[in-house]
Amino acid sequence: MASLATFTPIWGQGITASVTATSGNSLKGFNSKSLCLTNLGTDVAYVRTGVGSGTTATTADYPILGGTQVTIGKPNDHDYVAYVCATAEATSLHIMPGEGM
Repeated sequence: MASLATFTPIWGQGITASVTATSGNSLKGFNSKSLCLTNLGTDVAYVRTGVGSGTTATTADYPILGGTQVTIGKPNDHDYVAYVCATAEATSLHIMPGEGM
């Protein structure tokens, strides 16, 4: 379970991913309990965490509205974060592992 403390990033570990209508994923977050996700664009991004490079996201997963930031908790062993946009949409998603909320 994620800590209720203020989010503490793992400095130097953030990435920016291009999110399209085809599910993509990034190796990010192993041994961290939280991810801070910032949607840098205007379209909705959907995310899911999982184990392994086969992790995929659908529009039924966690939505992150354009121009917003959320912090989600996840199991320590989830090493991939997957992301997708609805058909014909695209955005950029900044992903930062860490601890807390």
